[in-house]
Amino acid sequence: MPRMNMPRWGPSVTVAAVIEDQGRYLLVEEHTPEGLRLNNPAGHLEPGESPAQGVVREALEETARPFTPEALVGVYLARFERPARAGRAAEDITYLRFAFCGSVGEAVPGQALDEGIVRTLWLSLDDVRATVMRHRSPLVLRCIEDHAAGIRHALDVVVTDASVMGPRAPG
Repeated sequence: MPRMNMPRWGPSVTVAAVIEDQGRYLLVEEHTPEGLRLNNPAGHLEPGESPAQGVVREALEETARPFTPEALVGVYLARFERPARAGRAAEDITYLRFAFCGSVGEAVPGQALDEGIVRTLWLSLDDVRATVMRHRSPLVLRCIEDHAAGIRHALDVVVTDASVMGPRAPG
């Protein structure tokens, strides 16, 4: 049955960095409406950028460290339902996450962490598993588990057409 005059559904597109060094994963602790939560360095894709550019930007903003993507770990779809609260409507959001693994450099002197980020921390895989109740999303552990299992895809699997980078049409 055709769905005429119904708004088109669209997921919220995010990018995430899975950063591992000597068996420990770099996570961020951040303020959320649900309290302090742990997350991969991650955020929303912005207009005019490829997913790889977005994850470089987000990792720097959230960790103060330059990130170099080396492979795509996976593309994930997850739904989050936030109940209504005082003065706020309920939310039903589907996230489409591109998770990249790679390496980070040293912290950039003077680079502040993004608003809401309390700190960065390095956790072993066992520690990440033990803190699952504090994860912002079920995708935090899933992306790390996939990375630990050796899942890697070439960066060129994600193609960004040049039209994304071009000038935006008015209106």
